[in-house]
Amino acid sequence: MASNEQSSALRSQIWRIANDVRGAVDGWDFKHFVLGTLFYRFISENFSNYIEADDESINYSKLSDDIITSEIKDDAIKTKGYFIYPSQLFSNIVASANTNDSLNTDLASIFAAIESSAAGYPSEQDIKGLFADFDTTSNRLGNTVKDKNKRLADVLKGVAGLDFGNFQDNQIDLFGDAYEFLISNYAANAGKSGGEFFTPQHVSKLIAQLAMHGQKTVNKIYDPAAGSGSLLLQAKKHFDAHIIEDGFFGQELNHTTYNLARMNMFLHNINYDKFNMQLGDTLISPHFGDDKPFDAIVSNPPYSVKWAGSDDPTLINDDRFAPAGVLAPKSKADFAFVLHCLSYLSAKGRAAIVCFPGIFYRGGAEQKIRKYLVDNNYIESIISLAPNLFYGTSIAVTILVLAKNKTDTNIQFIDASGENFFKKETNNNVMYDNHIADIMDKFDSKKNVAHIATSIPYDEIVENDYNLSVSSYVESKDTSEVINITDLNAEIETTVNKIDRLRSDIDSIVAEIES
Repeated sequence: MASNEQSSALRSQIWRIANDVRGAVDGWDFKHFVLGTLFYRFISENFSNYIEADDESINYSKLSDDIITSEIKDDAIKTKGYFIYPSQLFSNIVASANTNDSLNTDLASIFAAIESSAAGYPSEQDIKGLFADFDTTSNRLGNTVKDKNKRLADVLKGVAGLDFGNFQDNQIDLFGDAYEFLISNYAANAGKSGGEFFTPQHVSKLIAQLAMHGQKTVNKIYDPAAGSGSLLLQAKKHFDAHIIEDGFFGQELNHTTYNLARMNMFLHNINYDKFNMQLGDTLISPHFGDDKPFDAIVSNPPYSVKWAGSDDPTLINDDRFAPAGVLAPKSKADFAFVLHCLSYLSAKGRAAIVCFPGIFYRGGAEQKIRKYLVDNNYIESIISLAPNLFYGTSIAVTILVLAKNKTDTNIQFIDASGENFFKKETNNNVMYDNHIADIMDKFDSKKNVAHIATSIPYDEIVENDYNLSVSSYVESKDTSEVINITDLNAEIETTVNKIDRLRSDIDSIVAEIES
């Protein structure tokens, strides 16, 4: 079966399992059990494949735990980041799932053992808490142990039935694609809460290409509001793995989403030593200060969220915000994320950031920050997208592209909100590869295209009080019908003549009847 056909079949099957098995459990809550089980199967097969090392005489799942030496375990953890004993493998647990009266507690013990195997090793923080949201004792699975075990067994059996083929033969991304498909569907059906942690793949694809454009290699890529990691992973999918030399970095505030992101890295075959995901508030407690600068930054931060701002007197002296001379408003942290990204960006790199449109024309502190960005020539392009591209919101967002190595002082504006840049599908609009390629072509060429793209010189931006709204510079196409007055008058004259003849004919008929 071709990889695209296999992927399509998997998607259909896995979503059916997710819906059929959950029963009365809300889909948004149930995602942890399906995603966690998919992850458990992946790391089990991945680990077995590593131990067997293509030696057909070895079947790790059939070995006894007793033959594992401390040297074998130590070497495996240093390489893979964790250890799984044969008895703990997914395939062995699923084989007896329907008859195991202690399935839920056995799974809890296995997950705890996998996580604790990394204790004291460099991978400890990357593995710790990965299964925290896979609570096998949760009442969401049922009120009794029997109910819990039944539902867990159903999930295990369902995921076991997914046809990934032989692990070493298949395209590893099948696991990652299945995971991405699941979380995108959960996000789509969860409304606003889903949109907060997942950027649709088509938008992620555009943002990754913007950030990586023209760079043959980047030292590393970073997302300060990483969500489930979808933006970072699009960079891996779009470019050969070797182009990103030192790996993937991200910070996420929500603990559950942070776990999803780490799982997502593993499921896309990114080993623990090639990614660094951290938990916490990027604006108040940023990580990776010692790792910056980054050659590529991608981000879809939360729109207009509240933050400490001026309530914290230390922030105005923070290296990230001090150069602008003003903090983003307490009620709208958008520009705080922008300035954070700028601070972490290398001299040769690019940052592509999804922004709420209001920050490009509002006054006050936001106008002063725009002035700082424009006066220092940090803005390369501003691109407005179509509405309804994201889950949970219908607003038409804007992408801000920052760069520190511009060769001129112009700012490019692209209006990609028209119907030529998306296709409407069910409840959302979608950008296909041809739409993305069209935007990237205009971004690359910097040519003026009527009603779509224009490059505006610095002086004109200043004269316009640093307004950076795309609609202020890209003239909308006049779609009203052009009327030829001469032709219209001729038509009117013809119509009037016809009416006069009809009246005359009617008068003749009436006179004839009366006589």
